[in-house]
Amino acid sequence: MPPTDDDRPVSAVLRLRLSQADAHYGGDLVAGGRLMEIFGDVATELAIRSDGDEGLLAGYSSVVFLIPVYAGDFIEARGEITRTGNTSREMSLEIVRYARPRPDVSDSAADLLDEPELVATATGTCVVKRDRQRRAGGE
Repeated sequence: MPPTDDDRPVSAVLRLRLSQADAHYGGDLVAGGRLMEIFGDVATELAIRSDGDEGLLAGYSSVVFLIPVYAGDFIEARGEITRTGNTSREMSLEIVRYARPRPDVSDSAADLLDEPELVATATGTCVVKRDRQRRAGGE
C-alpha cells in the first residue's frame, strides 16, 4: 500500500442513506448502477486526497454485487489506494449496509445492524495526469 506522510494508506469513507429517488425497481430495490456511482464518488475522493485532483476513473477490474439494497438503507462506502503508479492509482472499494428502516414499527423507525453487511466490492484504477498531481503520489 502506498504510504502517506504519516505512513498510513490513503483511504476514504462516505456514508449516506439511499432515498426513494434511488429506488429503480419494484419493492424499492436500488439498481447496481447507483452503487457504481457511489464507488466513483469514493474513487474521486481518494484521488483528491492522494493528488489534489479528481483524476479520472479509468475502469474496474472487478465488481461484485453480493446482496440487494433498498431505498431507506444506510450505507457506508469505503476505499483505499492499494497501488500507486506514475499516473495510476489502483483502488480497493466496498459498500456495507450498517442500518435499515423499520417500516413495520413506524414510518421513521430504523435499526443499526449488529454487524455491517457487505453489499458490494470493486477494484478499480483512477488516473491522475502528471501535470495535475499537486501532492506526492507517483513513483
